[in-house]
Parts: sequence; structure tokens; C-alpha cells
Amino acid sequence: MMPNECKWYQVCPMKRFYEAGKLDKRFITGYCLGDWQSCVRYRKEEAGIMHPDNLRQDGVIDEKLR
Repeated sequence: MMPNECKWYQVCPMKRFYEAGKLDKRFITGYCLGDWQSCVRYRKEEAGIMHPDNLRQDGVIDEKLR
């Protein structure tokens, strides 16, 4: 785990989507490996609120992420 890596990154669907070339790197560097405290997914996970796998870090449900 990198020093500023979100604790959920290794199991987050966003990591899988990025590695498959479906998600722009800016979402990973800006949230997962950067300001993860502002990530909508992180906040929902911490609060125990269910959310779809295709909910991006900025709160947008991206229908292209499958």
C-alpha cells in the first residue's frame, strides 16, 4: 500500500476498471492515490451504504463501466 493510497483501493472496482482500460487515470491519481477522503465511494463504504460497482469516485454512475 502506498502512503496516500485509499485503504479500499486494492478491492475497489475502480482499480479493476482502470486496469482494464475503462477508467481514465485521473480518477485513480486524483482519488484512489490522492484525495481519497473526497471520494464518494470511500464515504459510502465507510458509512456502510450500498453502492453500485459503476459509481465513480465523483458520484457519477457511469453506464460504460461493466
